[in-house]
Amino acid sequence: MQSALVVGGTRFIGRHTVAELLEHDYRVTVFNRGEHANPFSDHPDVHHYEGDRANDRELLAAKREVEPAVVIDCVAYQPRDVRKATEIFADVEAYVYVSSGASYAVDDVPKREGVTPLRECSADQAADDSPETYGNRKAEGDRMVFRAAERGAPAMAVRPTVVYGPHDYSERLDYWLHRVNEYDEVVVPGDGTNLWQRVYVEDVASALRVVAEEGTPGEAYNVGDRNALTLEDTVELAADCLDTEVDIVHASDRELSTAGLSLGSFPLYRPAPHLLDTHKLEALGWESTPVEEAMARTVSDHRDADRTGESEGPERAAEETVIGVLETI
Repeated sequence: MQSALVVGGTRFIGRHTVAELLEHDYRVTVFNRGEHANPFSDHPDVHHYEGDRANDRELLAAKREVEPAVVIDCVAYQPRDVRKATEIFADVEAYVYVSSGASYAVDDVPKREGVTPLRECSADQAADDSPETYGNRKAEGDRMVFRAAERGAPAMAVRPTVVYGPHDYSERLDYWLHRVNEYDEVVVPGDGTNLWQRVYVEDVASALRVVAEEGTPGEAYNVGDRNALTLEDTVELAADCLDTEVDIVHASDRELSTAGLSLGSFPLYRPAPHLLDTHKLEALGWESTPVEEAMARTVSDHRDADRTGESEGPERAAEETVIGVLETI
């Protein structure tokens, strides 16, 4: 049984990664500050090492105690995090950094590893922690991985697009599930054809394991749903999985402005298509879960949870104002 260290490991991507590793006979240690409940606290093959990943001595102490073959880093948000981790774990069998599709600088369709340019990252951006610099910092983390591999470290990166599925604390998809489940009419911004590819969280977890086992140091691998749905398709699939029907109401920026809204007021709206090429990952043996199955599992979790996503998008009263305006046209 191989030993794996998951930096993070209790909330969303990390939680599913631990489960994926357990299913493939790893002994897992989660390294985090213990600020969130540990869903694996009673599991005999999961150990918790409490520490702060920003503290290099604590990360090194965990490495020496655990002696992991594989390290999966789910919570590296500053380039420095990646640089130090690749130094500390330079002699493991695989270090996998969770990067992001936000690393890409231009809207190629699709975005390809090694072809589509990455965002630049200034010194100020590298030290920032705001959403505006997230993609810059993730891209610089990718470059840290590439440099570490040039020095001989077994470092690789995985770039997910927007992640969804059980235990998603971002609640972006929960907003739409809640709307579809509660109301007969739902406002969808624009004409509903905007495409922001998503990726099911269990597929991200399997990608991280597959890259750790089969990937090449110094490489980055995109991960996303094979079947990328438009926002309107997403709402319709959600309705099917919720066993309900919903009328979709399209609204332009002009119509939305009557309620103080814009196209960007809605979660999972993006004006330009965002689509990642996943052939490189698939060549390693990774497979994507069919979106119908992934949505069904996500809906089941949504029903059992108390997440509504209402804070992620417009208030219902604003939606109803827009619907009323459209009914008069």
